[in-house]
Amino acid sequence: MGAESRLAKLLDQVAEGARVPYLGAGVAALAEGGAPASPRALCAAIETKVRAPKRASGNLWSVAQFVESRRFRKTLEQIVRDAFSVRPAPSALHRWIVRARPPLVVDAWYDGQILDAAVAEGMGDWGWVQGISRNGESRDIWTLAYDCTGALACEAPDPGWEMLVYKPHGLIRTGQSFLISDSDYVEVLTEIDIQSPIPDEVQARRTGRPFLFLGCRFDDQLLRIYARQIAKRSGQGHAAVIEGPLTRMEERFLDEMGIERLDLPLEAVTEALAAPA
Repeated sequence: MGAESRLAKLLDQVAEGARVPYLGAGVAALAEGGAPASPRALCAAIETKVRAPKRASGNLWSVAQFVESRRFRKTLEQIVRDAFSVRPAPSALHRWIVRARPPLVVDAWYDGQILDAAVAEGMGDWGWVQGISRNGESRDIWTLAYDCTGALACEAPDPGWEMLVYKPHGLIRTGQSFLISDSDYVEVLTEIDIQSPIPDEVQARRTGRPFLFLGCRFDDQLLRIYARQIAKRSGQGHAAVIEGPLTRMEERFLDEMGIERLDLPLEAVTEALAAPA
């Protein structure tokens, strides 16, 4: 089976609710004139505002920690919110996912295009749950859940929602929380192996369903850890659309996770969705 034919089958499985779409930063790049669409691009945006030491430069989480430590958390939050101030229209892929209404969507970047797509499509009976920074928090809490109106629902998503969007790193938007600095991730990474930071409803909806990774690169240890733990105890037969050469660590990760790799550009997904049935 050719890569394009295999991709079409994988997308059919997403539409059937049998496979979980896992969206990385690269999906945000499908929208024209959007916000940063990679950790490196966001890091560069921060470094245009605050000069980081050479030991941290180029590493998003370390640069964010430097700004937080030297200029305080509010400064860091304002810089990244400014970087995400442009809200482009959701891409065709985001809209298609929403119309397909899979039980679970994992969106592992900071933008809100998938949420805007759900609103634009007039979809009801859905919500999202997002990771939050514990900076300044006195509660033992990892996530907050919001309903389709954007209203805070509770700490846990509603099992009755037809579609649940899980944003493990949070949402960079006014009024929302997000994880970005090294200190944000310290406690999460300590607990994530026993799944404490991952909502029970996310764990329930991933059961028996493999993942389709779109717009993801696994050349960063933190992103690999999150992908591994979110996909833990799910279905067998993961797949990923990743174009071009892989790093040694990416190859090792795909092998360890049993991820089938389709060497195609992400635009091939949009083309597949536009092709006649």
